[in-house]
Amino acid sequence: MNSQPEPLSSRRDFFARTSDGVMGAALTHLLCQDFFGGTAALANDAPHAPRQYDLKPKQPHHPPAATSVIQLFMNGGPSQMDLFDPKPVLNKMDGKPFPGNIEDLGNSNTTSIGEMLGGQYKFARHGESGMWMADVLPETAKMADELCLINSMWTDHPNHDNALYKIHSGRLFMGYPTLGSWTVYGLGTENQNLPAYVVLTDPLGAPKNGTRNWTSGFLPPTYQGTRLRPTGSPILNLKPQYDQPSAVTESARKLLNQLDSIHRDERPHYPLLDARIESYSLAARMQMSATEALDLSSESKHTLTDYGIGEQETDSYGKRCLLARRLVERGVRFVQIFLEEQPWDSHADLTANHRAMCQRTDKPVAGLLRDLKQRGLLDSTLVIWGGEFGRTPTTQKSANGFSGRDHNMQAFTSWMAGGGIKGGTTYGVTDEFGHSVVENPVSVHDFHATILHQLGLHHQELFYTRSGLEERLTGVNPPRVVKEILS
Repeated sequence: MNSQPEPLSSRRDFFARTSDGVMGAALTHLLCQDFFGGTAALANDAPHAPRQYDLKPKQPHHPPAATSVIQLFMNGGPSQMDLFDPKPVLNKMDGKPFPGNIEDLGNSNTTSIGEMLGGQYKFARHGESGMWMADVLPETAKMADELCLINSMWTDHPNHDNALYKIHSGRLFMGYPTLGSWTVYGLGTENQNLPAYVVLTDPLGAPKNGTRNWTSGFLPPTYQGTRLRPTGSPILNLKPQYDQPSAVTESARKLLNQLDSIHRDERPHYPLLDARIESYSLAARMQMSATEALDLSSESKHTLTDYGIGEQETDSYGKRCLLARRLVERGVRFVQIFLEEQPWDSHADLTANHRAMCQRTDKPVAGLLRDLKQRGLLDSTLVIWGGEFGRTPTTQKSANGFSGRDHNMQAFTSWMAGGGIKGGTTYGVTDEFGHSVVENPVSVHDFHATILHQLGLHHQELFYTRSGLEERLTGVNPPRVVKEILS
């Protein structure tokens, strides 16, 4: 009797048999999603991918110039031609029609476009570098020789939501890891008793897009930002409800760690569980060190004054800037400071709006830079200032008439300081109206790649495998590290 299987007689027979394999592969994929957190969780032992859930310090790809980042995010889009990029031709055309095609402005509603609007403040040169800056930033101007102005930033979308996703995660849509999460994923943190990635929000409210500004996206939840409370105690329940002998506390923690290990071993590749266990462990460790780190009472009167703490307009932002310095001083890797909603969004009455925002932030920002420099921390701390896009050279119709500017994705200004950045530098050029970049453009991906480079991370080698794709902060098109601004 012939024991060989009968040959396939038709295409119908072939697909009938292979369907079992296809369905089996599909079932395997679904089981991975349910029990193992997806195929990415099984694939992330790739040679260049950092270990999941591990917040211990990791080796960078190359020697870093900076070990920590403080991002001063200016929600809403500050006006480049009013603060950092003076345009004499624009000033001369104040009140005249836009000379080109108004559709080139990129506004979603061309019927609301008004006339050309000249710069609203006086400009002067500052520092040995002769950097231009508006008179509403008198304190920041004193630190001009520490700054690198990038006047040639551009982005891909003129709406707040999408532009915020882009500047924080490198993508135009929600659900992707942010710069802070990628940084901690790649490098871990120096202080295991404090969060690796801290977010300091405003007492007046959360920023536009809320927690999506510091999400870990598809990275394990361990790498998301930890938001500290903007009023009162930054972290609740730091102190135990009652005192007990240290030996008892230590024994209890050891027992909990053992139980956690047993529970985790029975549920491998489950990132939410790992993140939850790590958050409770971190909370326990923070009881020993966070109280001291978050207590500003030990700071000198001179330091508090330099940050504007105690003054009505600057007290809130000054406290958060000082707290950021204390956190990076103690090994926190990434700190973000946000304002409420989008206060720089000046569709109406730009003159008063930007003046008020500068009064809130100018002195604290300069105080932070001075303090970092005096303590020898500016060399290792990269400070970033900027929003999600810029403003148009024309006015926009609003309830208050034509007194503000619309969104502009084609050009805006950000600055960097410290962390191996060449101070006293102005990089990039915009056209005579400050509307479009004409020389040395810097995309958001270029911006991110440069930040990662200063932290010792190569944008191409920092990836996370998801569904067979190597996901990166900087996307699939190779960005450019802006080496001209590096010292």
